[in-house]
Amino acid sequence: MPDLFDHALYERMKQEAPLAARMRPRTLEEFVGQEHIIGEGKLLRRAIEADRLFSSIILWGPPGTGKTTLAQVIANTTKSHFVTISAILAGKADLRAIIEGALERRRLHNTRTLLFVDEVHRWNKAQQDALLPHVEAGVVTLIGATTENPYFEVIKALISRSRVFQLRNLNQQETGILLDRALADKERGYGNKRILLDPDARAHLIEVASGDARNALNALELAVESTAPDEEGIVRITLEVAQESIQRRAVLYDKDGDAHYDTISAFIKSVRGSDPDAALYWLAKMIYAGEDPRFILRRLIILAGDDIGLADPMGLVVASSAAQAFDYIGLPEGIYPIVEATLYLATAPKSNSAGAYFKAMKKIEDEGQISVPRHLMDGSRDAAAMGHGKDYVYPHEFEGHFAPQQYLPKRLLGTYFYSPTEEGYESQVKSRLQRWREAQRKALGITKVENVPDMSEEQIQEMKRKIK
Repeated sequence: MPDLFDHALYERMKQEAPLAARMRPRTLEEFVGQEHIIGEGKLLRRAIEADRLFSSIILWGPPGTGKTTLAQVIANTTKSHFVTISAILAGKADLRAIIEGALERRRLHNTRTLLFVDEVHRWNKAQQDALLPHVEAGVVTLIGATTENPYFEVIKALISRSRVFQLRNLNQQETGILLDRALADKERGYGNKRILLDPDARAHLIEVASGDARNALNALELAVESTAPDEEGIVRITLEVAQESIQRRAVLYDKDGDAHYDTISAFIKSVRGSDPDAALYWLAKMIYAGEDPRFILRRLIILAGDDIGLADPMGLVVASSAAQAFDYIGLPEGIYPIVEATLYLATAPKSNSAGAYFKAMKKIEDEGQISVPRHLMDGSRDAAAMGHGKDYVYPHEFEGHFAPQQYLPKRLLGTYFYSPTEEGYESQVKSRLQRWREAQRKALGITKVENVPDMSEEQIQEMKRKIK
């Protein structure tokens, strides 16, 4: 009797499940999208159809793209024993029980076990390490699903033993197919109801769902279930109803994940590339998704020094002032100083000459530190006994407040790290600096000049890591 009750409960839950769950494809033929990995003739499709999924796989993609659905299609296709767990809920004890069951099935019936781990990135390193030897020994074949970049969130040993398949957001045509199928399906969808989805309402649901099938179907379900039939018994889904059902576009943005880093990267590159329109778009995406404005402002201050520099010294002032203003105002009005700083920096002349610092750091790393010339030493302590500070020339006593004396260690004289650009204010700096350097070369008899070449972005990043 309990089994009958359990079966009845299971059937009732299936019928009462959300539309997106009811309409989940059961076979590869029903699956929509991801043609690049499960289209006709593709490796993963061949492996599923032949039930020869022997190596572990990781399905990586945004929400609503079919990761769990594809795992269930595999479960419906394979003759292997299929086990599903959630990394959010399951721990080592659950994994231990699954492994013991897998070993028992292999020993008694020679049956393989496919283990689907949803949100596999939620497992910490110790939990992933506990799974590794069983994947390596073939006790289970892992099917992992994750919205995060597995190359960062999954241990390298598991990655090296798995094939990673990246799923993409559905296009508008594919999302439309799923909506139409849900309206027509009499068993799992709304095929038994008289529903009229206006074309502009359909287009709105597709557009705002942003390629997330679950989001589109959830919105359709809300629209249908919340709309009463008219006098003819027809449920009419108008644009207004559709707008109410999916008011806010879903934006993929995890503050600790790829979308976070990719979006701020696009924002900074747009500002650096002098495209204010693109910069505003990526700024809006971050604010809309709930990014901390102070994080954005910190990056703008860094950019002002890194990518604008002396081409427009006011860039750093504007960015810093925007940060101070935001702390004083907060959202929503605090968005104005952020926007002003973004537009100012995007439209300012650009110079990365401040990177000259890393050239000097590299010189010290390569050649070691050299003693300070005696005339530049602090003369307030050892002037009488050691001669520190002797022969130093005070520039403000000379015309133009400049004296062409030695400032670098002797063996580095004529070494130039800083190369001013012709951009904005820095062009004036370049003109003055050329005069000063020439006067210094004549006064000190410098005959050999070394303009230290610019460093690549990779070299600069390496220097930054070393500084940290």
